[in-house]
Amino acid sequence: MDIGGTSVRAGVVDRYGTVLDTARAPTPTSERALEDAIVQAVGTLALRHRVTAVGLAVAGFVTTDRRSVMFAPHLAWREAPVADRISARLSLPVVLEHDANAAVLAEHRFGAARGARVALLVAIGTGIGGGLLLDGKLFRGAYGVAPELGHLSLVPNGRPCPCGKSGCWERYCSGTALSATAVELLARFPGRSTVLGREVATDKRAVTGRKVAAAARDGDPLAQRAMADLATWLGEGLALVADIYDPEIVVIAGGVSESAPLFLDDARDHYKKLVTGAGYRPLARIRTAQLGDEAAMVGAASLAANGG
Repeated sequence: MDIGGTSVRAGVVDRYGTVLDTARAPTPTSERALEDAIVQAVGTLALRHRVTAVGLAVAGFVTTDRRSVMFAPHLAWREAPVADRISARLSLPVVLEHDANAAVLAEHRFGAARGARVALLVAIGTGIGGGLLLDGKLFRGAYGVAPELGHLSLVPNGRPCPCGKSGCWERYCSGTALSATAVELLARFPGRSTVLGREVATDKRAVTGRKVAAAARDGDPLAQRAMADLATWLGEGLALVADIYDPEIVVIAGGVSESAPLFLDDARDHYKKLVTGAGYRPLARIRTAQLGDEAAMVGAASLAANGG
């Protein structure tokens, strides 16, 4: 299962990394309702398939034993023994993993990062998640938190973030950020976008990242400007991260990656210009996830099937 700030998605995955069946629901805002949604999704799929274990890919900090969620900016869990609670309700073994860690494992085993020695995955969805493989092994840090890329502060006194800080990378480069940028541009340039203008006149929350991306594909100039802003911040963040980790490959995953043709080439150009030693060092290959938005589900299932 891939449990993000917007949706709870479940997938039945075979040993070859193929997703055979799926179920999806909006992410509830309370702990109990969230766990109910997980149990219900697994139960629905278990009626149609033989389910032997459950992997939960979570957008949050997971303890080193992968039994509890310490903190999740977009989810209700705080110091919650999620694996044990879900396992007791389902009578199945349950393994937790950070969603980006699960995704980079899946891409390394089945997708775009196969064969890479140092692979970094940047999952762009509601926020930003990061997963890092060093010599084929997950790097989780001393306490299971690393690499928390989305909350690197890029903009001093910038947009407030649910994590409690401001100016975080994901506030400028995510589906949520795309929406916020479009709303700001609509306020500055009223009338530049007929499609999004109608949406914001009704409710600012109606301007979602998906709607901005769709408008950009249709040639809407304001939406395209919002997408260009996202590309700039993606390139800037990747340059910073590359200075720290020097990856061989960067895999762009998450829901926003579905719109990669609208921003990825520009982001690559920004990255190449901003990385330290530009023009005098090998650069990471930057690719979109081969497994698409199923990567975290596939990785979590693979971990669960192998006992974690």
